[in-house]
Amino acid sequence: MSIDDQIENRISKAKEGTIFFADDFSDIGSQSAIHTTLHRLEKRKVLSRVSHGIYAKPKVSELLNQEILPTAEEVALAIAKRDKAKLLPSGSYAQYALGISTQTPLKLVYYTDGKARTIKVGNRTIQFKRTTPKNLALKGEVGRLVVQALRDIGKDKLTSKEEKKILELLKNEDIKDLKHDIALAPQWIAEIMQKHYNGSNKFLQTKNQSKKGNI
Repeated sequence: MSIDDQIENRISKAKEGTIFFADDFSDIGSQSAIHTTLHRLEKRKVLSRVSHGIYAKPKVSELLNQEILPTAEEVALAIAKRDKAKLLPSGSYAQYALGISTQTPLKLVYYTDGKARTIKVGNRTIQFKRTTPKNLALKGEVGRLVVQALRDIGKDKLTSKEEKKILELLKNEDIKDLKHDIALAPQWIAEIMQKHYNGSNKFLQTKNQSKKGNI
């Protein structure tokens, strides 16, 4: 079976929208042969090019009757999975992910323990920045975003509306994860997160006392 046939056969078994990297086919042939094949398959619309060395199996929206390419976020997660690297959204993207900002950022910035790089996906940019293990040690799905969003906003620029929104979001956080992340956050951010933690503890204490009283 030719290199073209082997690669096309592997693609045919994948779901629509699956992201492929040129390296995924390194067991089939040389780097130059693989890139040549992928270019041919792109011309035949077997694959769609997402970025340099990154492709996707075409997925068509029945409603819009047009091809849907993977989002920049999906590409970032695929890269992290391939590299077995951790990701932490930062900056304006962390604000957007939390709903503090409604403006879709054209530049996604992630902290990572993987390779630092910048990738262009359509009209958006993904930037991976190396960071310390401490930053990546944050556990909470909400807390980790809160820390990065507040860092981006800044202590003196945080509005009462934004703080209220953050405290509301922290209600969805696991208390154990929140306690863990408070210990790692910068002092002024930890103080904000502590407000919700203290409130939750008071609620739990009242609930426990109520249960004891009913025994």
